[in-house]
Amino acid sequence: MAMPKILQSLVFSSLMATLVACTPTVQVAVPNEPITINLNVKIKHEILIKVDKEIDSLFEENSELF
Repeated sequence: MAMPKILQSLVFSSLMATLVACTPTVQVAVPNEPITINLNVKIKHEILIKVDKEIDSLFEENSELF
């Protein structure tokens, strides 16, 4: 039993409308606030390494302190 041409075209057009309605869209928006990058952790880490090296050199020079 074949479907009539009008019913086939109606089913096809409704299927196409469903597929078009379900297509994903991508939106790019500018943020309201500027982007900030916090580098405090890295700076503290570098300072600790420098202080640690200075302390090591002080202990080597003055080994009689401890």
